[in-house]
Amino acid sequence: MWYSKEYDPIQAGSIDGHGTVPHDNAIKRAMNTHYKPPQHLKTDANCTLFVGRLSFDTVESTLQDYFSQFGDIVNVTIIRNNVTGLSEGYGFVTFRSESDTRQAYRQANRARIDDHTILVDYERSRLMKHWVPRRLGGGFGGRKESGQLRFGGRDRPFREVGNVPSDYKRSDHWKYSYRHRAKDRPRDQ
Repeated sequence: MWYSKEYDPIQAGSIDGHGTVPHDNAIKRAMNTHYKPPQHLKTDANCTLFVGRLSFDTVESTLQDYFSQFGDIVNVTIIRNNVTGLSEGYGFVTFRSESDTRQAYRQANRARIDDHTILVDYERSRLMKHWVPRRLGGGFGGRKESGQLRFGGRDRPFREVGNVPSDYKRSDHWKYSYRHRAKDRPRDQ
């Protein structure tokens, strides 16, 4: 399985992965957050998939039924709101083997479950050093309308530097200015 070994909020906020400054308040929040991954989980992070964009009506047994075609499942969890008990629209599926996990990763992404097209990606919180979840300003994906897109995940991979539209590219002058600005002035200006 491929995944970046370390999470960087500024990099995730950049279309080509080469960002140098935070461009929204959520990235600033993510940079100042120290997230501790759940320690109580007994499942293998290398065998766990994130399943997003679920219908709020989808239940664990539906995910169990769908994902069992890829192999033996150890655990299925849909994340629910602590107060209301309602689904947050995402969950995790843990397989017994990494090969079954890889097969589900390759074949289940964009499948339709309960009239929703799902997103399947590897769990990140226990695999990526310095991971910051979406609720704390980090994560991957997002909507353009929110102004808080995150790149580098399966849904929005980094673009190759040569393929970035010219209005997203920075000039050498900008890079030079930023590098020297930090030495000359306080960061909050």
